[in-house]
Amino acid sequence: MPLVPPPQARHPLDAETPPSSHLQSNAPEWSVGDLASALKRTLEDAFGHVRLRGEISGYRGPHGSGHAYFSLKDGTAKIDAVVWKGVLGRLRQKPKEGLEVLVTGKITTFAGKSSYQIVVDSMEPAGIGAWMALLEERKRLLAAEGLFAPERKRAIPYLPRVIGIVTSPTGAVIRDILHRLQDRFPRPVVVWPVRVQGEGAADEIAAAIRGFNALHPRGNIPRPDVLIVARGGGSIEDLWAFNEEAVVRAAAGSAIPLISAVGHETDTTLIDFVADRRAPTPTGAAEMAVPVRADLLDEIHDLGARQRGTILRRVERERLDLRALVRAMPDPDSFLAAKRQRLDLAEARLAPALAANARDHRERLTRLTDRLARRSPAVALADARGRLARIDDRPRTALHRMIERRRDRLDALGGLLGALSYRGVLARGYALVREEDGSPVRSASLAGLAPRLQLQFADGAVMARPETAEEDDTPSLRKRSPGGTKVRPAKPSTAKQGSLF
Repeated sequence: MPLVPPPQARHPLDAETPPSSHLQSNAPEWSVGDLASALKRTLEDAFGHVRLRGEISGYRGPHGSGHAYFSLKDGTAKIDAVVWKGVLGRLRQKPKEGLEVLVTGKITTFAGKSSYQIVVDSMEPAGIGAWMALLEERKRLLAAEGLFAPERKRAIPYLPRVIGIVTSPTGAVIRDILHRLQDRFPRPVVVWPVRVQGEGAADEIAAAIRGFNALHPRGNIPRPDVLIVARGGGSIEDLWAFNEEAVVRAAAGSAIPLISAVGHETDTTLIDFVADRRAPTPTGAAEMAVPVRADLLDEIHDLGARQRGTILRRVERERLDLRALVRAMPDPDSFLAAKRQRLDLAEARLAPALAANARDHRERLTRLTDRLARRSPAVALADARGRLARIDDRPRTALHRMIERRRDRLDALGGLLGALSYRGVLARGYALVREEDGSPVRSASLAGLAPRLQLQFADGAVMARPETAEEDDTPSLRKRSPGGTKVRPAKPSTAKQGSLF
């Protein structure tokens, strides 16, 4: 489309410039803003919305405003791209450095840089390789969290009361599942209709799984015992909703056992790894959910017949065993005959045995009576009294003799003690000199040092004070010691002499 020039405007200096100073040209005159606007309208009118394929380069993540900026490039050229904040949150595929994508957006210009750019409205990986690379990366991250661990798998109920199905209500999948359930074992079914591909499909599927888990077991809508998440086959782009993180986490958090039946047997989605069981097809999921009713009836009939046969055979065997035991059991009379015979023999031997026993005891009593007569207690007592009378005076005589001998010995020891006692020495005129505390004085020098002395005589003790011969001229009761020390008698002591014994 040709550029349309804006209305011609005169420059303010044109009035002062002589006409002869203008360049002779017929080209229109533009302002920068007018040119930028004209280019913007031309570019947008010429291209509008386009689908553009290229590799993301220079991605710097959302800015503070929430917008994201990057470039799309191929082997020959590069174009700037911008994703507004509101669109970035809705993108199924978030921008990532080096990822080859297919974007849909509006071509426009950015006057501030004199460049053109694409404003992205939607984005998805370009080509099967990009889809698979993105799938493997997401699978690795979710597996690292342990969402695919085998120990998280739970057993599917053998015969669920209610079955919940998350799928499209208009496709062939729901008809195939219901038909297979009707053929195998009819069960109540609750269908949660969702979109299985396209924008918003992942959010609806995740909401359906969480909604089934939120039902009350005894509510108006019964809570299923098992869930089936199903979809028919398709390309990786068609099945991508079941690879979304929201769906995988909802399936992992389901308290109800879950069967995934997405695509055909060769199709693999991330929900298959987190589900408790994976069915190759939606029809296979119905076969996993319920057993075959006819097979169960046949098995029950067979088990009942086997049980009845077993019971009948056991009863018949017990009857035969009882009859054999009855035949082997002896007749009561013959069984008791031997016992009666033993009783008769014991009765016959009892009377002679009792008589012999009585005779033996009688003879033993006779012998004991004779022995008692020969050794009467009266005779033994008389003999003991005679022996006692004969020895009656001998102890008394021996006792008197022993007392006399002990008295004579005691008198001899008393005489020896008197001869050896210091009292005998005192009786011959000697005196015993002691200090005031009672310790003996053995020399005149020691007597001169004592302040008072005690003199012990045979008839008593007196207190004395030692003096020299020059200091004391009293003639009465004065005695001079061999060392020249005089002793003055003190007041006679009234204390009695203690006994040595």
